This record gives sequence, structure tokens and C-alpha cells, in this order.
Amino acid sequence: MRILFVTLCIIILDQASKLLVRGFSIPSLGISVNGMPYGSSYSIIGDFLRLTYIENAGMAFGFDLGWKHLFGIISIIASFLILYYLYKSKDANLGTRLSLAMILGGAIGNLIDRVFYGVIFGYDKIFHGRVVDFIDVDFFNLNIFGYHIDRWPVFNVADASVTVGVILLLIFHKSSQKSESIK
Repeated sequence: MRILFVTLCIIILDQASKLLVRGFSIPSLGISVNGMPYGSSYSIIGDFLRLTYIENAGMAFGFDLGWKHLFGIISIIASFLILYYLYKSKDANLGTRLSLAMILGGAIGNLIDRVFYGVIFGYDKIFHGRVVDFIDVDFFNLNIFGYHIDRWPVFNVADASVTVGVILLLIFHKSSQKSESIK
């Protein structure tokens, strides 16, 4: 299934960008990348787009229910289910398969952080890693039930891939249903 190359590219881009932001060292190869200081922020396009290094120990938008093992296991199961659905959808339109590949790539990218980063970077045990986030985008001012939003929560390549994948899936799945009903 060639569409899995999209998944692999997303995982590689996600992990490479996170490692460059966080920093890493491979002493046996003489490689050391300092990364950004935690919490630091650099302007890319004025105040609209910034590179801001934070880590998220919880789920999306920092929600933490304290079920790190369970959330990791559910993420693994969900990734296998998406992979299975992608296999079963091999005859579906390209848009549907592309969106599933993007969702899978993003899910695996963040799963790597959650499951392994605690051990790799020596700050916690397996399934207790934190997801590296760094894309910081200005958001129009919005008031919802007394809560004010002026910046979107900081996210990463994997998060963006899942979001775009879900939007595309809604578009292409709906259009494929319409074309099937016409037949």
C-alpha cells in the first residue's frame, strides 16, 4: 500500500522537527543538537506565527486525566484500527486513503513521544513521555462562556496532520457517499 509512504513521511517529519526543537545527543556518533530552551519562543512571522517549545504530558490541548498507560494503550489500538481500516479501504478514493494515512501518521508521531520519550530522554518510565509542541499561532479574539481565546494552543506536525486528515476525511467520505448513491 503506497499510501503508507505518506504516513511514514509524516512520522519522519514530525519526529525530526520535535528532536530539533527539543535537542538530542548521540555521543557514540558525535552528534549533539542543543535545541531550544524549554518555554522559549521565537518569532517567525511577527506575532502571528512563533516557534514556542513546550511539552504536553496530557492529551489534546493539555487535558490530563492521569491515565497515561491507558491512553497509550488506547492510542496503540486506535493506530492498528486505522491501519486495518486503511487496508480495507484500499479501493476507496485517494482522498479517503490520504486522509486516513495522515491521521495514522499523526497518531503514531505523538504515540512515539508518549510511549518512549520518557525513557529516551531519561525523565520518566515507558508510557510516561511528554509530547513536544512548538507551533504557536495567533488566533482571532474569541469569547466563549466567559473564556477568552487569543492564541491557539501550541501544537506540532503530528497534531496538524491529524486535524487536516480528519477534515479531509469528512470532505472525501461525504463526497464518496454521494457518488455511491448516484450509481
